[in-house]
Amino acid sequence: MTFLRSILFFILLIQLYFVKSNGNDEEFTEELLIKPLPDRKVLAHFHFDTKTPPTKTYGHHHRLFPKAIYQLVQKFRIREMELSFTQGRWNYERWGAFDPMSSSNAKPPGVELWAVFDVPPHQVDANWKNLTQTLSGLFCASINFLESSTAYSAPAWGFQTFSGKLRYGALPREAVCTENLTPWLKLLPCRDKAGLASILDRPSIYKGFYHSQRLRLLSNEFSLDAGAEKPGIVLEQTLTVVLQPHGHDTRSIYSDGRLLHPSWSISSIFGRAVTGQCGLANLSTIYVELESGVVSALNNLNVDLESGRLGADDMGVQGSWSNPGFELSVKPEREIKEVNSSHGKSFSILYEYFVDKFGDNEPFDLGFIWKLPIAWSCLHSPFHASRCLMGSGNQRGSIAISLRSTGSSTEGFIGAGDFFGDVCKVRVDIFQVVPWYVKVYFHTLQVYVDGKPEVLKDILEKMHVSPSEDKVSPGVMEMVLRFPCRMKSASVVIDFDKGFLHIDEYPPDANQGFDIPSAVISFPDFEPRMHFLEENSSSKSPMLLKLQEKNPVISYTEVLLVPLATPDFSMPYNVITITCTVFALYFGSLLNALRMRVGEEERFLKSKAANQTRLLPRLLAKLRGKQQEPTQSSSSSSSLSPKLILKIVLVAGVAIGWHYYTDYQSS
Repeated sequence: MTFLRSILFFILLIQLYFVKSNGNDEEFTEELLIKPLPDRKVLAHFHFDTKTPPTKTYGHHHRLFPKAIYQLVQKFRIREMELSFTQGRWNYERWGAFDPMSSSNAKPPGVELWAVFDVPPHQVDANWKNLTQTLSGLFCASINFLESSTAYSAPAWGFQTFSGKLRYGALPREAVCTENLTPWLKLLPCRDKAGLASILDRPSIYKGFYHSQRLRLLSNEFSLDAGAEKPGIVLEQTLTVVLQPHGHDTRSIYSDGRLLHPSWSISSIFGRAVTGQCGLANLSTIYVELESGVVSALNNLNVDLESGRLGADDMGVQGSWSNPGFELSVKPEREIKEVNSSHGKSFSILYEYFVDKFGDNEPFDLGFIWKLPIAWSCLHSPFHASRCLMGSGNQRGSIAISLRSTGSSTEGFIGAGDFFGDVCKVRVDIFQVVPWYVKVYFHTLQVYVDGKPEVLKDILEKMHVSPSEDKVSPGVMEMVLRFPCRMKSASVVIDFDKGFLHIDEYPPDANQGFDIPSAVISFPDFEPRMHFLEENSSSKSPMLLKLQEKNPVISYTEVLLVPLATPDFSMPYNVITITCTVFALYFGSLLNALRMRVGEEERFLKSKAANQTRLLPRLLAKLRGKQQEPTQSSSSSSSLSPKLILKIVLVAGVAIGWHYYTDYQSS
């Protein structure tokens, strides 16, 4: 027996050795990107990446990868999935719309879920319903509302390229709170007890202007491609927060009226400093990004300093690591510069810090101190997209999607557009889902360019429509439009009718209105990405690799609030109240009358028995010559009085009349 155990132990060691030697082991990385924004706010982006080898080579037991997610993949055969919880709306005009961060991490308000299944087409809907129920319990949210066929759709090509096996759903009114963040943090190997996740202070996060937690899942467990470099399961967890720092220099105003940006530190915006990395992390890094607009403004500032436009007093205090415009309290390990920028002459800079060099005795509290006021603007997408409702009343209306030219880098946009003959065209993809009670008339589609109506065939290149079905499925509209590159504005208008719901289908706050999820506007001709040299960008950093990926510019529009015809919910309450009152009066009076009759009979019998027991006292009274006073009975007669009979008949008549009246009203 001992010999067999030794052999099994030896085989296990050999297997572990070959797994390690082949590099097929689980990996976990944690990264944080901090970036100042033009409107005196700070963007913090947490990126956690967990990888596991395929089950065929690694087995079913994992050291770092969360078991709940692994079982989710195996049970429902998920190929790709993304779930996001968002509070607030991303400001594309102030926080940027032409960078990898906004294209990948700017999400619509509420909950957004989409998944691709590696199953036959007839099993996709069943797997989707089971997945929503599982995620609802896992993240303590109302994701199970997406189980209904009226709440999700099957996009053909307007959202993703997985036709037939993709399902998409959104809950715009879902509230996001700590009950959703806590299960999300439990998926991390160290949770929020160590590493970068330990600085996630709940009050600091939820008082921000924007908060979005995202979970992205990639798996090729069931369709191993021959060309796949790293098969297995990849879990990507990101948390994007926009916060308002409260530094000491928030009120510093210079003589020319310029306002100094507030200085900040990690402890000032999160409430605590970083006390080291997660012990199970292969990489723990913090980056401070200066986007191209900041770098361009600093270059102009250096020119002003050299030309003498700014005095020596404006230089600020020199620190351990400083710059004429700002100062970092801790010197970075290295500086990563962007090369071959697609934004023109300016480029972005990343300052890298390794968290493994710090601990409890020496916490890492990076500070960013502004010395001089600097103004810049973020990179904008070629067109700013918005959506609104038109019309009045509870019968009809229109949905209008507007595109407004941002006017930035027009030459670059023209170069990125496609040429049809001698005319430059910009491709715009629109994906929109409307509930079934918003009955859209797709034949009323109209397109306006610079305020003038256009022929639909000149603008519309491709269109896929899935009309809604009452109480069965929502309406889906997917369009590919080609607009002139030099246009200033465009709008797409479509009419709809407002449907009627059954009283049981109204939510508790029906008078507030009904939500239409955000439309997805994408520009496939524009793929913002950052370029780094191979020696600068570490191949072990999943976040840097993500910033270098090609992703189209995507914008989410506003959530529309549609008022529908709402019944007076107080009428059922009034009917129930008056009915209960009449029944209470009827049965109360009847029972009272019946009970009073029995009581009188009981009192009469008691008085009669008492008179019989007093026979001896009467005889003694006669012998003494005294007359005994008669006892007063509490009841004069056991029979019902005429008044009581009239009362019973009156109540019964009222009850019978009310019964026939209610039957007549209901019929």
